[in-house]
Amino acid sequence: MKRRDFLAASAVLSLLAASPANAEKKVAATKHNAKSTAKPKARRVVRRPAPAEIQAVPQTESRNVISLPDEPLAQWRTYDLRSTILLNRINGKARLWLPLAQYKDTPWERSLGHNWQGNFHNAGIYRDPVAEMEVFYADWAEGVTNPQLQIISQIATQDRHFDITRRGAVAERTEVLRRCLQSTDFVPIDGIVRNTAERAIGRIKDPVAQGKAIYEWVVENTLYDPTMKRVGNVNIGSMLDSGNLSGRSADIALLFVALCRALGIPARPVFGLRIDSSRLFGSLGVSGNLSTAQHCRAEFYTPGYGWIPVDPSDVRKAIRDERLSIGDPKLTVLKKLLFGFWEMNWISFNVAQDVSLRGSAGKTLPFLIYPEVETIEGRFDSLDSSRFSYQVSASRVY
Repeated sequence: MKRRDFLAASAVLSLLAASPANAEKKVAATKHNAKSTAKPKARRVVRRPAPAEIQAVPQTESRNVISLPDEPLAQWRTYDLRSTILLNRINGKARLWLPLAQYKDTPWERSLGHNWQGNFHNAGIYRDPVAEMEVFYADWAEGVTNPQLQIISQIATQDRHFDITRRGAVAERTEVLRRCLQSTDFVPIDGIVRNTAERAIGRIKDPVAQGKAIYEWVVENTLYDPTMKRVGNVNIGSMLDSGNLSGRSADIALLFVALCRALGIPARPVFGLRIDSSRLFGSLGVSGNLSTAQHCRAEFYTPGYGWIPVDPSDVRKAIRDERLSIGDPKLTVLKKLLFGFWEMNWISFNVAQDVSLRGSAGKTLPFLIYPEVETIEGRFDSLDSSRFSYQVSASRVY
């Protein structure tokens, strides 16, 4: 998308709904060891102060395509993300894992620190550099009747833009690109997946244009279905065989990733959480309890441009929730915008697939986007409200 077209699309979308650098960081990842008592214990990790250059800059220019600046101004927003977890009917010891915001600073997201407290026996953060993720864990000893935890994370975000007129991105490491070309248990890249990808791109040779063709194919052929059970249970090849391309955001994003990888284009899902309202459509934002606001996006890699963001599932979600017809001009603009743009009312957790939780006796997970709990009885469903109370809220700091 040309820069001028992108800016025009951004301005138009700002009218569709009411508007409701790279600093070095160190995150303490230490254990908290003490006997469990009825009085909650606290562990504080000092937050990294937000540097002056990421303070929010008030937007003063009028929302008019002609008067927009050549480049969007930096609009950093800082949030406190508060997660409260209570476990019920626990027999014996218990361990919890919770995905945290991506620890690597990017031009669109920064993790500024974490604080936690609860009646745990032991708690801390571990980092998996291969999977590029940080995970909080907490252990409760036998005899703790009401395991509980509260963790507050501070994150700064600003919208992510891709500009096709600019080349020269830093090349990604070879081992990262190699991982983003591999098949997984849920993301095969041969057979019907490869055949579908080849039909989607036709005779297109340019890798950016190939990625866009796959994005458009996914948008045109999938359906967003929030009634689906927890995602990650369906193999992408089986999905294509069945002809039923309905699913939630991770299903749609993983379909895009599989089709890209089948053509030799490095691609990966990005798992995260919506944390604020949207300037695009009301259905693409959240407020209140965010415990079910998990959302998966995707990105693909091309030499010279680096990682290009896409969000095909939000196009399908807007079609469903906003009741947009295929010929609706709002849909035309949204489809163009969400190839190369992420509205950062959302934070990323990780890009990990086939995740093995440290210290777990359970099976490998297709990805880590929900809290996970394991006891002597095994791992139980963290969406089971009778055993697991999970409340998440985000408040804008500045």
